[in-house]
Amino acid sequence: MKRPVLAVALVLVGLLGGCSSTASPTVTPAASSTTATATPEPTLEPTTITIASLKGPTTMGLVGLMQDATAGTAAEDYQVTVYGTPDEVVPLVVQGAVDVALVPANLAAVLYAKTKTDAGAQVQVAAINTLGMLEVVEAGDTIRSVADLKGRTIYSTGKGASPEYVLDYLLTKNGLDPATDVDIQYKSEATEVTALLAAEPGAIGVLPQPYVTIVKSKNPAVRTALSLSDEWAKVAPDSTMVTGVLVVRTQFVTEHPEAFAQLLTDYEASTRFTNDHPELAAPLIVAAGIVPAEPIAVAAIPACHITYIAGAEMKKSLGGYLTVLFDAAPASVGGSLPGDDFYYGG
Repeated sequence: MKRPVLAVALVLVGLLGGCSSTASPTVTPAASSTTATATPEPTLEPTTITIASLKGPTTMGLVGLMQDATAGTAAEDYQVTVYGTPDEVVPLVVQGAVDVALVPANLAAVLYAKTKTDAGAQVQVAAINTLGMLEVVEAGDTIRSVADLKGRTIYSTGKGASPEYVLDYLLTKNGLDPATDVDIQYKSEATEVTALLAAEPGAIGVLPQPYVTIVKSKNPAVRTALSLSDEWAKVAPDSTMVTGVLVVRTQFVTEHPEAFAQLLTDYEASTRFTNDHPELAAPLIVAAGIVPAEPIAVAAIPACHITYIAGAEMKKSLGGYLTVLFDAAPASVGGSLPGDDFYYGG
């Protein structure tokens, strides 16, 4: 990938944002072998692809692509908007106001269930973009196991999304009742939990990266007490804790298969750029408003588990994760496990 500059485009999609009907670029044909001057075919306009992402690791893996879009050098017309919470993104997908969205893994299954018709899936998952990055943190030194959370107040984000269901599952598997043995107070954004951890001695929170790194930079007394990925592996060793995925509207990918394939290629390259060149990705992450300073971004990137997993490996990993959630709480995945048509290319 080319070396990015510091600008990042956060293009407003809006509820009235639509789906492009333009075609993908074509290759200019070779020159004629005759002596006459050939008239070159005009290059078709790039396809507009509206993308909704979330303020966090999913967008950290997207900043290279966003930079290319800003510079006008991207293969397609990528229009990215970054939102604070999944609740803002879900209706956009349901209403068809965006073409592609980066959402929590369980919400992808919920979207599939909400939008599926007799004709089949209206939303498909095409790639895993983040793996387990949730941590229990505390401003103290009292939590050494999940059992130690009994009787405590826990601040968390992600009501109705992966953090809630993962935490409930782990509490239950460790003999605790999430409704009675702990007091979980959900906040709308991770920044609220971060502020509480920085302000309250002894506070306990469940946070994703990069917010764990942010709160530690503000308060050295805050430490990671538990990695929920590690705790998940202890009780569900046959599955992987999948945090975030990329979904696409089936109608869009049917109408623009080449443009969507190009997006996946560019997105994979963007995740690789962030992981391989954190010092170059850091200023873009700061410019996107995800973290306040470049050193924090550089420190957080390895802990964010930004990835790109597609195809059969995606189906196996995500399917196993959703099965565990379904067995624990069917509502967490929309009431039933998605069919094979949920998986793009599967």
